[in-house]
Order: sequence, then structure tokens, then C-alpha cells
Amino acid sequence: MKSKITLLLCVLFFLTTGAISAQAKNAPRSIISTTALIRKYHDQKELSGMQKGELLELYIERIKVLVKTLPYIALVTKPGVTMADLGIPDDGVHKKILENQAVGTTTFLDTTVEFQRKMMPYSDKGNLIAAILFYESTLKSLHEFNELNEM
Repeated sequence: MKSKITLLLCVLFFLTTGAISAQAKNAPRSIISTTALIRKYHDQKELSGMQKGELLELYIERIKVLVKTLPYIALVTKPGVTMADLGIPDDGVHKKILENQAVGTTTFLDTTVEFQRKMMPYSDKGNLIAAILFYESTLKSLHEFNELNEM
């Protein structure tokens, strides 16, 4: 009797897992990755007090957000917007194009981050700070872009 209950529970578990997995694959995909967010913006004084390793992580984070955002600003500027939200047909062709773009972006970022981790430790701390501030300024300007676009 216990083995039948155990078998039944295992079958139910696998069916439930399969159903959840299938729903996740069919869920609308965001054009801009939902991970393309900056948790906090910094000023020069704050950055100057950080160690180079911390600066490198901020630098890499900002590069990732820019790469995941800038190519799409003519369509959308915020994470979470889907093709359906923009009126783009949510068909196999468009899903494949979006998936291929996501794969290409991931491949590019993997290569870029590997390069950054190996080469940027040799950069000047002041240059890292300037680059972070520049990247943050660029990201903040997206808010201005949104305001211009709403006019």
C-alpha cells in the first residue's frame, strides 16, 4: 500500500513539474531583461572611498545593464515590457528572433565580462570611477529619453 502511495505521489510530482515548466516556456518574454536594473547610483566621493574590486563589480554591472537596454530604446526603455505589450505578434517567428537576440547578448556579455575581469584590474582607479559615473549618467539619461518620448 505504501509503495502505491509513493508511486502515485511521484507521478503527481512529475506531472506538476512538467506543467509548471511548460507554462514558463510559453510565458511572454520581456524584450529588455528584467535583470537590467541599477540598484543604486553613486557620486564621485562615494566611489573614491571604494576598493578597486568593488569598483570593478559596479563597472561590470553597468556594462551589463547598458548592453541589455540600449539596443532596444526605440521599442522600449524599461524591463518587463513584452512583444504583446507593444503590439508585436507573439508568434513563433518573433519569439525565435527575440530568443536569438537574447542568446547573442548573453554570449557577448560572457566574453566581455571575462575580458573585464582579467584586464580592468590593471586600469587606473580614477579611470574606473570616471567610467562608472559616465555609464550611470548614460543610464540616467534614459529617463530624459522617456520624457521626450512622451511629448
